[in-house]
Amino acid sequence: MLETTIAAIGPLDEPAMTAARQLQARLTKPAGSLGTLEELSVRLAGLARSCPPPLPDPAAVAIFAGDHGVHAQRVTPWPQEVTAQMVGNFLAGGAVVNAFARQAGATVTVIDVGVANPLDTAPDPSGPAGSAGSDRDDVPRLVSATVRRGTRDMTVTAALTRDEARAAVEVGIRIAGELIDAGAAILVTGDMGIANTTPAAALIAAFTGADAAEATGRGTGVDDPTYQHKIEVVGAALRRHTPDPTDPLGVLAAVGGLEHAALTGLILGAAARRVPVLLDGVIAVSAALAAVAFAPDAVGAMVAGHRSAEPGATVALRRLGLTPLIDLGLRLGEGTGALLALPVVTGAVRVLHEVATFDSAGVAEK
Repeated sequence: MLETTIAAIGPLDEPAMTAARQLQARLTKPAGSLGTLEELSVRLAGLARSCPPPLPDPAAVAIFAGDHGVHAQRVTPWPQEVTAQMVGNFLAGGAVVNAFARQAGATVTVIDVGVANPLDTAPDPSGPAGSAGSDRDDVPRLVSATVRRGTRDMTVTAALTRDEARAAVEVGIRIAGELIDAGAAILVTGDMGIANTTPAAALIAAFTGADAAEATGRGTGVDDPTYQHKIEVVGAALRRHTPDPTDPLGVLAAVGGLEHAALTGLILGAAARRVPVLLDGVIAVSAALAAVAFAPDAVGAMVAGHRSAEPGATVALRRLGLTPLIDLGLRLGEGTGALLALPVVTGAVRVLHEVATFDSAGVAEK
């Protein structure tokens, strides 16, 4: 599945991009007045191979959840049980991502790719979303796709075997296909995993060459001693494994997480189907680096929803060449920042569909 998906990923379509630029130049507005949105609309036309491209609606959020052996190194004060508890919160409709998804009219799918503790998926009658098993579009659903119950401690051994990393990537590819087949016109990345900013920092350092201090942030907001310790843990893992950035599966296996690998697959799956994927924060962009290492043209499907407060996110976005649409100092994860940016993406495309040209509107050009 992985090799077939990579083979299906191609470059943006130049004729469609040229047509989009020409259309932008004829619309009733000063040239370039929509700034970043104009080039975004051009890229999305190139991805769709049509001008104008389809509206990115409906949207589907895929939240991949997993736990991490590196949690044993005390890189966060949060107990590992919170991962499973937050999955329950997602399914009950009570998390921030649920609120933002309802606002955006997006579906939410939670994929257990490696949660360590048992999940309580019983319906919550008091919750706004009801049962996790409902077929209604406005009710989050749970997909069980466990590769293993959490990764190993990357400071002691490889977090995953190559086979486990591949299996997690292929979970993401499969989920992308299922969501697109169900009608999603844009995928939104989500994640949940206590301690997952630590492997994200290691992935970003491995793929960009940044040092551990540059790639590592405070995650949920740890104190200074824990932050310094976290940098040391990331550096120790990198020294132990010396991951090769030209071997993305090896990097994911050595220092990645199950949700990072699955998000890599989601991005690759979307790119293969020429459907845009709206990236959330530092976990998503670390996975995006892996996706580009597998298939450089995959970057054409990526839209950076926001700039996470985690410093590694800026390092990764710079390497990917992506401009984030919003910058609000967010660091929650779940897909929240990407969902807030979704109307911006829709607006960029809607302009090409609905704004009159100078000729059609009878407006004089300069």
